[in-house]
Amino acid sequence: MLFFTQCFGAVLDLIHLRFQHYKAKRVFSAAGQLVCVVNPTHSLKYAPTRCAAAQTSAEQGILSPCHHHEAVHDPQLVPCTCPLFSCPWEGHLEVVVSHLRQTHRINILQGAEIVFLATDMHLPAPTDWIIMHSCLGHQFLLVLRKQERYEGHPQFFATMMLIGTPTQADNFTYRLELNRNQRRLKWEATPRSVLECVDSVISDGDCLVLNTSLAQLFSDNGSLAIGIAITTSKVHNAEAEM
Repeated sequence: MLFFTQCFGAVLDLIHLRFQHYKAKRVFSAAGQLVCVVNPTHSLKYAPTRCAAAQTSAEQGILSPCHHHEAVHDPQLVPCTCPLFSCPWEGHLEVVVSHLRQTHRINILQGAEIVFLATDMHLPAPTDWIIMHSCLGHQFLLVLRKQERYEGHPQFFATMMLIGTPTQADNFTYRLELNRNQRRLKWEATPRSVLECVDSVISDGDCLVLNTSLAQLFSDNGSLAIGIAITTSKVHNAEAEM
């Protein structure tokens, strides 16, 4: 009975995932956009990332351990950029993508325009939905987070991070779009570098921010579809022409 119950549960989960993917393809297939169904990453033991901990220590006037060992610390090493995990890994930018795919099993989708379909929006905060987007020869990290900035008032924060340097990030523009029931909401901005940390972006509010009621207006049976488009910035194009 236990074996049957586990198998039956797995089959139901698979059917639910296929159904969500079918609905998204039916809605967005006319636009020729790729759809990625993203399941939530939820943890009751939410721990701040290393960069958030370092920021908190700095605000308190406490040096992080690496400042005491600058002679042996490699400044080119990047801490794990995956939110919602207190991951001790660090490495060079060139291997961040491999770490995210192999260790955290984050999917990667290719294409100029894609649809990010986040499921189970009703789950309590903190919850993250994460994918990587490969476009224009670079990899981007899209993070949708449900978090309480004020107790009892969860909000949704969506941002795009370039897996690269801040200088490289300035060459791109990303657009997030929600479109449902004759309502449309767009957010357009320059992506931030993963070196700047997702927690900092959310704390600054430099991202798409939705309260619960607004997110419900654009959701469909607990799923939220976000259209994503990435282009090169006009400034970068003008410099290239000169």
